[in-house]
Amino acid sequence: MNGPRRRLRGFLAVLGSCGLLLTACAAGDLRRTPARALAEGAATAVPAELGRYYGQRPDWKACTAVPSFQCATIRVPLDYERPAGGDITLAAIRQRATGNGAARVGSLQMNPGGPGSSAIAYLLGNVGSFSPAVRAAYDLVAVDPRGVGNSTPVDCATDAPTAAPDAGARRADIAAWAADFAEIAAACRRHASRLLPHVGTLDAARDMDVVRAVLGDERLHYLGFSYGTYLGATYAELFPSRVGRMVLDGAVDPALDGYDFTIGQARGYEVAWKSFATECATRPDCPVGHSVQEAGRILNALVAMLNRTPLRQGKDITVTGDALLGAVILGLRLPAWEALRAALAGVRAGDTTAVQALLGVDEETEAGDQSYYAASCLSATLGTWSTVAQARAALPAFRRAAPQFGEYYAGTLPMCTQWPVPPNQSAHRVTAAGAAPILVVGTLRDPATPYSWAQALARQLSSGRLLTWDSDGHTAYHRGSTCVESAVDDYLTRGQLPPAGTVCV
Repeated sequence: MNGPRRRLRGFLAVLGSCGLLLTACAAGDLRRTPARALAEGAATAVPAELGRYYGQRPDWKACTAVPSFQCATIRVPLDYERPAGGDITLAAIRQRATGNGAARVGSLQMNPGGPGSSAIAYLLGNVGSFSPAVRAAYDLVAVDPRGVGNSTPVDCATDAPTAAPDAGARRADIAAWAADFAEIAAACRRHASRLLPHVGTLDAARDMDVVRAVLGDERLHYLGFSYGTYLGATYAELFPSRVGRMVLDGAVDPALDGYDFTIGQARGYEVAWKSFATECATRPDCPVGHSVQEAGRILNALVAMLNRTPLRQGKDITVTGDALLGAVILGLRLPAWEALRAALAGVRAGDTTAVQALLGVDEETEAGDQSYYAASCLSATLGTWSTVAQARAALPAFRRAAPQFGEYYAGTLPMCTQWPVPPNQSAHRVTAAGAAPILVVGTLRDPATPYSWAQALARQLSSGRLLTWDSDGHTAYHRGSTCVESAVDDYLTRGQLPPAGTVCV
């Protein structure tokens, strides 16, 4: 699309949970001292200075637009280290459990990923996907994380895109996109500097514990997808004795630094592309040929052609090769292979209609918050701090790792280089010793969070159990597998883990 000011709806979905390179972070432990104390002590007592937050009783009322849900706001401290320094608010919704007595387990908090995605929007759009058994057992609860959506937002007063721009990594572009990232950072420094140090995953995890207490639960029951698995693992590390039934689907490996995270995603999309191309090759009308090798050559040729001569259709819409790659990434992630075939066929015929539909192009420029950047740059796993020279030096390795997508992901490496707040969370193994069993779900050809990350997280967690789905696309639960649905629901409703080594096909 033409220029970084053109916001693409859904582009946060393209690069959401996209951990990026950290090259400039000082060595050492970036976890905050109070968080470490909580993790090591696993104390059940609430610090006196936080008592007013843990003891609050929100005024739950029927939501105006969706009366089957209740809405409330919950107060949390801006800074947990200095709780007297002021409050921020979290927007929350819940749908009460249909069961009672022995059937009821408690409240199920959830996070759909991002960082920066609205949990409220997720629950409202997906409440019908939960089985009657889960809806009987739990109040379904969604809270927009701090900085996001209807909670106190990160608002940098800029119309820059909310996710990494649809830039490839052609040599001439890296400096331009780095400058764009720097412009966003400068706007956030001017307009949101008070909030920026306090919208990371550590603070969001501590908010979840306040919400747990406010809801009256002794333990946190939780469903997290993609970035939400990183948030859940962080909670388990901080509060292992308070972990209830926790499901982490599409897992992030918290031990990876940003560089390995980003190149790992590039590899993940390469695996997914080859799976798509293999299936497409069996179709006589496949728009990218009849072998994986031919598909790669055709995609590369289309990208190069569009970068030389973009297609211009519709009001102020320009489709570049990098925009096409964005569409391919979304098609692999959803997965939406039929839509992806249509997009590729359309481009070959000079028509961008299907590409625009897949990307969800918004012809009107609109301002968005920068919560994706704000949360990512506070984490050594999610943030990328490369200079332009370092990003250019990384290109050969990215191209070798992922011939179709390496340049695209290398282009995001300077994202946090000019960010005004340093990271406060290190890349490290998470064991959460003493936590109740945690179910980690991994999809074999997940492009956004590769299966190896689910394997790694399940091994790290002292109580981890891995459930595998032999399929394509990002995450597994509520994606049509009866095997996965039954395994996750049995755990959530009865506490029964699937047998070790379970693979759903």
